Amino acid sequence: MHNGTLLAAVDLGSNSFRLEIGRFEHGHIQRMEYLKETVRLGNGLDEEFNLTREAMQRGWDCLARFGERLAGFERAQVRAVATQTLREARNREEFLARGGEILGYPIDVVSGPEEARLIYQGVARLLPQSDERRLVVDIGGRSTEFILGQQFRPHTVASFRVGSVAWSTRYFADGQFTRQAFLAAEIAAKAVLDEALGTFRPDTWDVAYGSSGTAGAVGDILAAAGGPEGLITAEGLDWLQDRLLRSHQADRVRLEGLKEDRRPVIGGGISVLRAVFDLLEIRQMHVAQGALRQGALYDLLDREQPETDLRTTTVNGLMQRFSVDIAQAERVARVASTLFTQATPQTSERAARKLEWAARLHEIGGIISHSDYHRHGAYILDHADAAGFAVSELHRLGALVLGQRGKVRKLEIELINDPGFCLQLLSLRVAVALCHARRDPDVDGLSLRALGSRHTISTRAGWAAAYPQSTHLLREEIVAWQKTPWELELNLG
Repeated sequence: MHNGTLLAAVDLGSNSFRLEIGRFEHGHIQRMEYLKETVRLGNGLDEEFNLTREAMQRGWDCLARFGERLAGFERAQVRAVATQTLREARNREEFLARGGEILGYPIDVVSGPEEARLIYQGVARLLPQSDERRLVVDIGGRSTEFILGQQFRPHTVASFRVGSVAWSTRYFADGQFTRQAFLAAEIAAKAVLDEALGTFRPDTWDVAYGSSGTAGAVGDILAAAGGPEGLITAEGLDWLQDRLLRSHQADRVRLEGLKEDRRPVIGGGISVLRAVFDLLEIRQMHVAQGALRQGALYDLLDREQPETDLRTTTVNGLMQRFSVDIAQAERVARVASTLFTQATPQTSERAARKLEWAARLHEIGGIISHSDYHRHGAYILDHADAAGFAVSELHRLGALVLGQRGKVRKLEIELINDPGFCLQLLSLRVAVALCHARRDPDVDGLSLRALGSRHTISTRAGWAAAYPQSTHLLREEIVAWQKTPWELELNLG
C-alpha cells in the first residue's frame, strides 16, 4: 500500500449508512471525508423479516449517492460492510445484488462476532496505545457488540440481538416516554444481555469504551449539559432518562446536543445503555472515536498481504480444530494452486488465495463423516464464526468444498455460471483426484489450460499408462461437468 492511497469504507447499519474516506500515510489512515445518512433500514423489516420496498429504496438511494463519490476507486480500495438488519432480512439477496450494482462495489454481510472484531479494530486504532484492558460496547440499531481486548488485539467478542432501533420500535412505538415503558425495555435488554455477565464481568477490564451512534449521542447530550467531554456516567444516564420522561414523547424532547436523526431512537438506545451499565457495574464509559468503519479501513490494509491477512490465521485454526490431515491439505492446495495459475497466468492473487483456503479446508467435514465429508464441510463453513471472513466469502468457500466431488450441477446456478468460480472448482477437483493416494502426485508434464468455455488437461507421454487410477478419476471429471456451461477435454499421453 503506497503512501497517499485513498481507502473507503461503507457501513450499512440498521439506523444509518456511513461512508468514511481516508488517506494511507506511513501505516496510519487519516480521515479525508465522512458522510452519514439516516436510512432506518432496520425499521423496514416486516413481521416476516422481509425488507419493505420503501426501506430498500431508501437504502439504494443512499448507496447511489455514496457510489457517485466513490467513482474511480479501485475495488481493492473499498470495503462495504452490512450488519444485523441484513443478517436478519430474508430477502437480503435482492437488496445486496441491486445495492452492489448501484454502489459499484460488493457488499459483505458480516457475522455478529466479525462485526465486533472490526469495531474493536476501529476503536483501538484511534486510541493512544497502552496496556489497559479494554471493554468496548457498541449499541447499534438492531445488535449490541461486546469486546474485551488489549492494544490492537480483541480477546473475546460477543454479539446480542438488542439495539436502539429494535427497542424503540418495540417499547416506544408511539413515541411515548413513560416510566413503565423504560422499565420494560431495560428489563428486556437485561434478559438478552444477561449471558454476558460471566465473560465481561468488571474484573476482566480496566476501562470501558462506547462506540457508534448511541454512545456518541449520549456523550454529546451530557457534554452539552455541562458534563465532562466524551464521558458517560451512570448519574448522567439517570438525568437523561428523567429529562425524556419530563418530555413525555419523542417529538417534544428539547436537549442541546441531540441530533434530529437520533430523536426517534433515543428511548431504545438509553434503555439498552442503562441495562449495560447496570449488568456490568459500569460507573463511567468513555466515548470512543473509532467504530466499525475505521476497522473496515484497517482491515483493507491487512488483506493486502498474505502474511497479515487474518483469514489465513483463521483457516489454520479451523484446520486444527477439526483435526484436518495437514499434509494432505497442503498437498491438495499446492496442486490446485499450480493448476489454477497454469490456466489463468494473469489471475488475481486474491482468487488464488481463496482457492488455497478452500483446498486446505476441503476435508474439514471428515471429523463428522468419511463418506459425506464434503457436505458436512460445506455446512461447517456456512455456519462458522470465522474471524476476518464475510458471510458471502464463507459461503463461497463452502460451495467449493461441497463441489469437490460428485456432479457439479448440484451447486447454485449463479456459481456454475461464474467462470472464475468454476475454474477454482475444477482446479480443486482435479487436485483432489490426483492426490487420492495421499502422497505427492506425479504432475511433471501435466497442465490445465482454459480457452473460453473449454478446459483442457494434458499429460506427458506414458503418464496415463503409469497412473491408471488417476486417469480413471480424470475421465470421470468429464461426466461430472456435463450439463454445465463448461466443457472438459483430456489429452492423456
